[in-house]
Amino acid sequence: MYVPASNAEHRPEVLFDFIEAHSLGALVTASADGLFATHLPFVLDRARGPHGTLEGHLARANPHHRHAPTTDEALVIFTGPDAYVTPSWYPSKAEHGKVVPTWNYVAVHAYGTLRFREDADYLRRHLDQLTDRHEAGREHPWTTADAPAEYIAQLQRAIVGVELEITRLEGKWKMSQNRPAADIDGVVRGLAASSAAEERAVAAIVDARRPTDRS
Repeated sequence: MYVPASNAEHRPEVLFDFIEAHSLGALVTASADGLFATHLPFVLDRARGPHGTLEGHLARANPHHRHAPTTDEALVIFTGPDAYVTPSWYPSKAEHGKVVPTWNYVAVHAYGTLRFREDADYLRRHLDQLTDRHEAGREHPWTTADAPAEYIAQLQRAIVGVELEITRLEGKWKMSQNRPAADIDGVVRGLAASSAAEERAVAAIVDARRPTDRS
């Protein structure tokens, strides 16, 4: 991923927090059959491996696990809030007119070694963790124990576990850091006034990511 220095995020804890907050990732692999991508919810284990480990599962009917080589590097892409940015929000438009539209977004790329798991104990533990992670905080959390045991076992046989031991992480917060301070103010005001929650979320990130050194 192309990451200009002004957009780069290297802090592991920030990248991990982002993955956990936006846990639907696109698993991308290459093989003799070409590129293949599957969108999966992942659970991050920060303590396993030098840079953490991602765990997920896919349908056994999905050919991805048959085509993806486990000896090559795989990639999981996580994305967050994004928004179109109009140059009409820039005060510099009135000054010289040398401005164009752009798009603000956040992306984290996790690269690593891929492994597929089919053992029942692993799959059940993963399903419990994934469910508990997303049911937490609900008034009446659902657990896998709420369904008949044989039903869960039947569904379990229809999936394949996915593990990616992360070898490197890339984080990109493209949030108007290259613009003058007045233009950043304009972007924050423009996005914050939007009726779309995602655009208001981008406004908050742009505000938080203001460059601190303008010397």
